[in-house]
Amino acid sequence: MKPSIKFIIIILLSLTSPLFLPAQDKPKELCNCAMQTKAGKGIWYFSWGYNRNWFSKSDIRFTNNNAADESGNGVYDFTLTRLSAKDRPNFEDVFTKDITVPQFNARIGYYFNDKHDFGIEMSYDHAKYVMVENTPTHLKGTIHNIYYDQDTIVTPHWLSFEHTNGANYWMMNFVKKQTLIHSINNKHWLSAVVKPGGGIVFPRTDVTLWGIELNNRLHVAGYIFGIETGLRYEAFRHYFAELTFKGVYANYLNSLTVEGGKASHHFWGDEAILTVGYQFSIGN
Repeated sequence: MKPSIKFIIIILLSLTSPLFLPAQDKPKELCNCAMQTKAGKGIWYFSWGYNRNWFSKSDIRFTNNNAADESGNGVYDFTLTRLSAKDRPNFEDVFTKDITVPQFNARIGYYFNDKHDFGIEMSYDHAKYVMVENTPTHLKGTIHNIYYDQDTIVTPHWLSFEHTNGANYWMMNFVKKQTLIHSINNKHWLSAVVKPGGGIVFPRTDVTLWGIELNNRLHVAGYIFGIETGLRYEAFRHYFAELTFKGVYANYLNSLTVEGGKASHHFWGDEAILTVGYQFSIGN
């Protein structure tokens, strides 16, 4: 029996009708991540913590063309080579004084992709750089119209040099997170994180030179590049802790010293950082 025209029309309509129906929004699935929010929603976070630092040796150049007296004395331009430095953590002051006295870290960031594993972060590291005194160095340059090229000892009597309020790294970082393991109930997540970035150094330098002491003003003195990597533990959706290690190259082109003088140096640094934080999403 041949199918009727009416039957053929019904079959064709049933097959093609989905092409003409209004499109339905596909429900967004939950992200397979610690926040368990819907895909497409960004995640904000902020954190606070403390650090330890280690610095390479550096050559520090001191210059001042503004301190000359009537006879021309007072001008200097000299370099001290391979000076060592250490940090000053002050962890004992965390609960007894202002929490910003020790070497601290502050972060604010945003994961913006569907998987919540790629984002950007603004970081501030209050590191402290303290030149080690009473160490041998080589002095080369001019001081008060006298030229020097000799080995010497840096003593506190004539020179003390610190970025202790502090070395201050302001950086913008890219952030990549990779999940390593999580609990069955999705309440505990362990991930690896990596954060390459760059920015400015914003020191306040405390200097004593020939008995003259000055803790100068905060200012932009140079630039910094670095990369941070480590582990991120997230618990109960909103809370997290990070243990990371950071390597930086910092170039201080214009640190302020006494009587309008300047100092410049650059160094490599390592930093161990422990922070705790809170993360959240905005909207439905």
